[in-house]
Amino acid sequence: MGGVDPRENQALATAAGLGRVRAVVPLSGGANNRVFRVEAAAGVGLLKAYFRHPDDPRDRLGTEWAFASFARESGVRCVPRPLACDPEDGLALFEFVHGRPLHGPVADDAVDQAIDFFRALNAAKNTPGAGSLPVASEACFRLDDHLATVDRRVSRLRAVSVGSVVDLAAAGFVEAELAPAWARAQAAARSAAASLGLDTARAIAAADHCLSPSDFGFHNAIESADGRLRFIDFEYAGWDDPAKLVCDFFCQPAVPAPAAAFDRFARAVAAGFADPEFHRRRAELLLPVYRVKWCCILLNEFLPVGGSRRAYSAAADPDARKAAQLAKARAALAAVVRPESPQRKVA
Repeated sequence: MGGVDPRENQALATAAGLGRVRAVVPLSGGANNRVFRVEAAAGVGLLKAYFRHPDDPRDRLGTEWAFASFARESGVRCVPRPLACDPEDGLALFEFVHGRPLHGPVADDAVDQAIDFFRALNAAKNTPGAGSLPVASEACFRLDDHLATVDRRVSRLRAVSVGSVVDLAAAGFVEAELAPAWARAQAAARSAAASLGLDTARAIAAADHCLSPSDFGFHNAIESADGRLRFIDFEYAGWDDPAKLVCDFFCQPAVPAPAAAFDRFARAVAAGFADPEFHRRRAELLLPVYRVKWCCILLNEFLPVGGSRRAYSAAADPDARKAAQLAKARAALAAVVRPESPQRKVA
């Protein structure tokens, strides 16, 4: 965010119509950015100061601003209103959503609200504004792309330098457990694709792309007093494969979506396309692949850029956080190898 102190950024509050700033309170919980509650004469806003790094060229502010603006202009009301932004200094001010973060177990009604959000968003995907939205972060449109993305993540983790005891433990876990599990998952995915007659090198048609919040899940939802959910954090959003959206939704570990809802959610997402069964099968085929990917995501702490993001957001002690993430990755991988409920055959 350059040399700008967000506490002193009265210009954004003025542009948003909030008037004179009375207080700026740092909020905890952000893993990538710095987040503040801005209390001003005419209301309250949420200020985000976005992480920037030479090795991570993604325009987090631009992506989130464009996506949230498009959603609101398209009548989607379960996302916060964007109020004002300063791209030069990496700052954006949004509507402050009052409520509480979700905690498990997640009820069926919450899954229904997530489905409603997806449907409302994609009801507008053929409007002129949708065409200007970018592809999502790590968007994939071929089965080969999905596999290659995870393969790259595993390879990066295998190359991480060891600088501490916890780094050594992570390196051992990646080499002895994660990499072999990935080899099995990748082989199984290719075998399943062959049995279904799916060409792993063939991209899905443009008409089968969807608008995705990307980091979509109940970890990025706030529940208001009336039980309604507001979805937040769209830094990676854009056009993507609906199978990826479904798999990510059921793999994020912070506030897990109920496994029993997978088929219902996958069918609801697939229903908006010409061949729903094709999309349902692809989502089911890719679920074990994305379980491995999320094991890798949990280990981002061990990568240079991931560590820099946590330092920027003022996360906890690096080694303690690394140890916690390694424990989570071990538990997540156990679900890949020994899932709680047997994975149904793709059929």
